Amino acid sequence: MTTAERVPALDHTPATAPTRAVAVFAHGGTVASVEPPRERALSLVRMRAIQESVVAAAAGRGVETYLVRYRVAGWNGPAADAHADVRWALDRVRERHGDVPVVLVGHSMGGRAVLRAGDDRSVAAVCGLAPWTPPGEPVGHLRGRTVVLAHGRGDRWVPARLSEDFAGRAHRAGARVARFTLPGGHGMLRRVGAWHGLVRDVVLAGSGLAPWRADVLAALDAPPPGGLAVPL
Repeated sequence: MTTAERVPALDHTPATAPTRAVAVFAHGGTVASVEPPRERALSLVRMRAIQESVVAAAAGRGVETYLVRYRVAGWNGPAADAHADVRWALDRVRERHGDVPVVLVGHSMGGRAVLRAGDDRSVAAVCGLAPWTPPGEPVGHLRGRTVVLAHGRGDRWVPARLSEDFAGRAHRAGARVARFTLPGGHGMLRRVGAWHGLVRDVVLAGSGLAPWRADVLAALDAPPPGGLAVPL
């Protein structure tokens, strides 16, 4: 089967109350590969854990969650396969749930994918975790959107300076941006509770189900560079 013939999949955890919002999760990958993602890949395992932490806090408040299962493991240059799969997922979410607010959460390559898809009409907020945002990554489509980023200061795979540059450019393009920094590297394995708590709170607030917590709200409202490199 060719890449074009493959179809992404969605791992779905339903809400335990009437559906009020949806969170879509996109895991990391690699620069170039047309092989399917490995089931035991750390990036997939890690994103499942983040999804599960949101389910524990938000399913009872009406938040459905979906984890995108990419067709292939790579971004693959202009094909931007992970971005295409996130767009596909957003269409499926609308088919199933109508025009409920959607919060996108992505790590690494998945962070790049959800940021690219942040202009979708259903998206209420985007949360990028150690996002892979190479120089020149587009930002203009995020004008008027709410974007929360977090990055490990010791990240050797995707240096934190990349999301710092992206955050500054997105802010200048008219996005409402907050960016936090944490100790540790790309796997988000140090201060796990801080990573999970930030995602949970962005999902709930972005969905309109809770107020923005004080540190995120302050960072979103701060003039740059104050809100773009906040220690968490």
